[in-house]
Amino acid sequence: MGVEGGYGWELMGLGKLALAALLGGAIGWGRERIHRPAGLRTYMLVALGSALFTLLSREAFGPVADPSRIASQIIVGIGFLGAGTLIRTGEWVRGLTTAAGLWTVAAIGMAVGVGALLLATSATALVLVVLEGIRRFEKKQTPPPSPSDSG
Repeated sequence: MGVEGGYGWELMGLGKLALAALLGGAIGWGRERIHRPAGLRTYMLVALGSALFTLLSREAFGPVADPSRIASQIIVGIGFLGAGTLIRTGEWVRGLTTAAGLWTVAAIGMAVGVGALLLATSATALVLVVLEGIRRFEKKQTPPPSPSDSG
């Protein structure tokens, strides 16, 4: 464990980073296709960055470090990114699904970083079902008329 212990954990980490980017990309591709504010590259980078921070917190800082501190900061940082995707128009808020997707992709990256690969791939599949499958069953609602339209 630790940086001075050789390159073993780093070589394993490269595979984990690639998997995190791939899983984030699988979700981001669907968002890109429907022209959402955060697409393929954003989702890939969020998953990759979360995995990298998680790997570093577990391996590079030694046995006395508390990996949960980095994990909590990943969540805060993703909250900041997610807030940037929200747009309020009157009573309607757009971008909530994008913000939730980025938050979830960060968790997937963290799962890859700790080596929970089955959990990460299963979560990716579930996210794809939620984003792609359920969208087909949703009724698209139109915003209610504004007060100026009723006058």
